Amino acid sequence: MEIVHYVESGIGTPVVLLHAFPVDARMWQGVRTELEDHVRVIAPDQRGMGQRSSREAATSELTSDDPQRTVPEEPGMETVAEDVLALLDQLRLRRAYVAGCSMGGYVAMAMARKAPERLEGMILADTKAEADSAEQRDNRLRIADRAEREGITGWLAENTLPGILGDTTRQRRGNVVEQARELVEQQPPAGVAWAQRAMANRPDSSETLRAYRGPALVLAGTEDTLCPPRSARDTAALLPRSEVVTLPEAGHLSPLETPEAFAHAVREWLGE
Repeated sequence: MEIVHYVESGIGTPVVLLHAFPVDARMWQGVRTELEDHVRVIAPDQRGMGQRSSREAATSELTSDDPQRTVPEEPGMETVAEDVLALLDQLRLRRAYVAGCSMGGYVAMAMARKAPERLEGMILADTKAEADSAEQRDNRLRIADRAEREGITGWLAENTLPGILGDTTRQRRGNVVEQARELVEQQPPAGVAWAQRAMANRPDSSETLRAYRGPALVLAGTEDTLCPPRSARDTAALLPRSEVVTLPEAGHLSPLETPEAFAHAVREWLGE
């Protein structure tokens, strides 16, 4: 178990926000602002990612001694799920809604596999149940090796942003593009490598979703080319109690690209 850095704001129903790769919990800032008047929002940095932040007003933090934390030798989504479950224990939360975008969705599914009784409900955004293909896995491992060998400056953001941001964002939201670039470039290379290997090692979660009996919301940006809306519909079909919402003019990082629309969909689903 790793002690993680997190930010928390709001009161009421707890909702844990799990970030995408290769960014950190700061990707949720816009969504947090929209949700914190309605629910208690908890956004942790996942293992190896993120950096120590200054204490914010109305925000609680739990930090490790080292902002660029050491990571274990055996990467896996279950390890990150254990970190999040331990954070719930630290906060004395028996149950919470868990929302995961992309890699965060893989963590949410690992939590549903490991401790479904801790999930009040699940929100899966721009993510998929399937394991990587052999080609996808090999690509992740190559990126992990390069990050360890060269660091990430000068290539990771350039190679990643075109795939994770939608056309509308890249053409009309220059501030979001720059925010995403800064987040990518601030990640520790060791954390990037570990996260890629953890995702490469993840199992297929289709049976986990079929067995999950809680409510689920599946979100997808209409411009997401990595997990397009048809993939979201396939994911929702696995879940016995699911609803699908598509977010116009959003790509793979829909919470960062269109935070107001994302938060509105979540509030509507929660009935807040």
